[in-house]
Amino acid sequence: MNVLKTAVTGMGFIGRQHAEAVRRVPNVKITAVSDPDPSVGNWCEENGIPNYYADYREMLAKEDIDVVHNCSPNHLHFEINKAAIEHGCHIYSEKPLTLRSSEAEELTEMAAKRGVRSAVNFNYRNNVMVHEMKGRFAEGRLGRTSHIQAEYLQDWLLYETDFDWRIRKEIGGDSRAAGDIGSHCFDAVQFITGKKITSVYARYFTLYPERKQYKGGGTFAEGPKEGRAGIVPVETEDAASILFQMEDGMQGTLVISQVCAGKKNGMKILISGNKESVEWEQERPDRLLIGKRDSANEILYADRKYLTEYAGMNAVLPNGHPAGWTDALANALKDFYHSIQEPGSTYRYADFAQGYYVTKIVEACYESNLKNCWIDIE
Repeated sequence: MNVLKTAVTGMGFIGRQHAEAVRRVPNVKITAVSDPDPSVGNWCEENGIPNYYADYREMLAKEDIDVVHNCSPNHLHFEINKAAIEHGCHIYSEKPLTLRSSEAEELTEMAAKRGVRSAVNFNYRNNVMVHEMKGRFAEGRLGRTSHIQAEYLQDWLLYETDFDWRIRKEIGGDSRAAGDIGSHCFDAVQFITGKKITSVYARYFTLYPERKQYKGGGTFAEGPKEGRAGIVPVETEDAASILFQMEDGMQGTLVISQVCAGKKNGMKILISGNKESVEWEQERPDRLLIGKRDSANEILYADRKYLTEYAGMNAVLPNGHPAGWTDALANALKDFYHSIQEPGSTYRYADFAQGYYVTKIVEACYESNLKNCWIDIE
C-alpha cells in the first residue's frame, strides 16, 4: 500500500495533537508543516519532520502532498481548506469548518466535485462509549426517547486576565462558546441519534465587557502574565443556555460555559428513554452510566465483551485501561485515512456536509440570541 504524504498547517496546541495522532496511523508520513512562528522549524527538526514553511501557500506549491490537516485559527479555515482542495488534497479541518455557513456550503460542494475526502474534527464522536450510545440508540434499547440533556463546562477563561485569539470576533467568529464547545455537543447529539437539530432558542452571557491581554496568554494558558496589559473589548459570549428540537420532535437542553470555576473540560451527554437512560462524561471517557428504574443502575466499562457490535471494533484495550481524548483523535484519523486508501468504505468521522450543518446550527443560535426567539434551521 502506498504511503500517504501529509502536511499540517497551524502548529499550536491542536496542531501538535494532530501531528502526534497521525504517527499512530499506518502508511502515513508527515512530510511538511507550516506555521508563521519560526520556532516551529526547530520543533520539526526535533520531531523528524523534514520540511518547515512559514506560509501554507508556499508549502502547497512546493510539496507533493496527499492530505492537509488544517489546524489554523478559525478565520483562516475557509481560505486554507479551499486552497488545499484546489491542489487536489484530501482535507482534515479543525472546527469550525468556516466562520460562515455560506463558505462551508461552498467548500462542501468543492470537495464533492473534486472527489477529495473531507473531514471536520468533532473529536468526541470518536470515543468508544459515544459509539456505544449510538449503538444502543440504534438497537432501540433506550425505548422511546423523551429528552436529551447536554453540558460543556470549562474555566480557562474565568478571569478577566485570561485571553485567547478566539475572543477576537474577527478571528474566532461571531459566536465563541457556542461555536467552540457547543458545536461539539451539537455534533455528538446528531451522531448518536442519527437525527438533525432543526430549531434552537439560545440566550448568551458575557462575564466581562473587556478583557486584559498580556504577553504569554493563549489557549489554556495558566502561566504568569507578562508586561503591560492591553484592553480588548469582548463581543462574544462566555456562556449560553440553549434549547433545541430534533427533526423527530425530541427536545433537548444544552448549557455551555468557559467561565465555570473548577470545570476543566466537562462535556456530558444524557439521553433519557422509557426503558433506560445513557449518560457519558468526557472526563471519564471509558465508562457509560446506564440508568434503570426497576433494577440497579449499571456502570459499563469500555471492554469489547460488554459493548454493542457498533462500538466494539474500537475497544482495543483491556478492561480498566481507559482510552481518552488522544485515542479518540487517533480513531478518527485511522478512519479518515482508511477511507482514502479504500474508496467507497463507510466511515464515522464528521465530513464537510456534517460540519456545514453544524455551522448553520451555530449561526441559528447567534440569531436566536439577538432576536430572543426560536430559530428554525433550513
